[in-house]
Amino acid sequence: MKRSGSADLPLHYGHVPPWLATRMATLGKAIVEEIIAGQGKNALLSKLSDPFWFQSLGAVMGMDWHSSGITTSVMGALRKSINPLAKEFGIFICGGKGKNSRNTPNEILQFADATGLPAQDLVRSSKLSAKVDNTAVQDGFQLYQHHFIVSNAGEWTVIQQGMSNSSATARRYHWHSPSVRSFTEEPHTSIYGVNQGHILNLTDKMAQPLKTAMLEVASENPDKMLSEISRIRRLVLPGHHDVKAKDVDLKRLGAVLWLAQEKHVSNFEELLLLEGLGPRTLQSLALVSEVIYGQPAQFKDPARFSFAHGGKDGHPFPVPTRVYDETIDTLQQAIQRSRLGRQDKIQAIRSLSKVADRLAENFVPDGSVDEFIAHERANSWKYGGRTVFGKARPPQNRQLDLFNDQ
Repeated sequence: MKRSGSADLPLHYGHVPPWLATRMATLGKAIVEEIIAGQGKNALLSKLSDPFWFQSLGAVMGMDWHSSGITTSVMGALRKSINPLAKEFGIFICGGKGKNSRNTPNEILQFADATGLPAQDLVRSSKLSAKVDNTAVQDGFQLYQHHFIVSNAGEWTVIQQGMSNSSATARRYHWHSPSVRSFTEEPHTSIYGVNQGHILNLTDKMAQPLKTAMLEVASENPDKMLSEISRIRRLVLPGHHDVKAKDVDLKRLGAVLWLAQEKHVSNFEELLLLEGLGPRTLQSLALVSEVIYGQPAQFKDPARFSFAHGGKDGHPFPVPTRVYDETIDTLQQAIQRSRLGRQDKIQAIRSLSKVADRLAENFVPDGSVDEFIAHERANSWKYGGRTVFGKARPPQNRQLDLFNDQ
């Protein structure tokens, strides 16, 4: 068992309003469905185990790009939309925040009973990952949420988060098991129940690698351990709420913004089926496409994906609900057509991210992120812009539309 990465995030309090929560669940379902259909369940679990991809997913769903709240809200949205379709998707999300995390073993047992999976091995995997991050790793963060995502093939991903009151930050831990066969080769004694601390049977030979690793960590030279830890994919996000130019890959963002213009989309044969969509929706759809089909190297700047649907607190701009709805509708229609054997539209959406990726290689940014954000905010009312503070209103002094796209 190996942790796949971690993310350090500023603590961010607040709530997800119903108008956003509903959309997050709907978009999350569409993204998950297309990933499973085109790449498989294991690919989805692999993506969820990447802290950079997960943060990008939260940003494209309209959550605050840098906050700790992404973990709770995204997992809550996915749980709401995926679990009722667990039989169809072959994916189930166990656990949650606070008291819900303590119900993880029972939920694993229920899913395992329905699918024939080795329940006690999965429960053990869940508890081992929590024990390592909460006890074996003494980093000052106390776990307060634990999500165990498991497929009907037995592969799993863990996403859990701890809080440090002293630093006012949260730390999210990601785990991924390429295969659980190593946990199921031999039956072992039951380990389940309410987590009260000392729950592991460390005399079990299955726990020997963990005991050995813990002893090595305790006796190893700190310099060597720091070097090893640095190899883990780690995401550290700043405390500032606003999106700054330094937070995004300007070449990739600029390529998406340029491509989203209708006059540019028409230049690419593979994108012709997307003609007629408004430029603003194409901008969002291109970033959603990248989340679905992109490669790990493309998610080094999660803040860029907040330019799809903004953020609930207004950073970088209010959530454009009309654009959000059109993005969902377009993606859902494409998925429905693909179910009927008509792959043309889903192929066009897939091509959006590929074309933008090619353009980014030689794209030279010539605009200002601040100017673009100001443009989005000034025009937010046109797109049904909303934040937790209310609906966007037309500016009192109507400014010149700098980008002249509508």
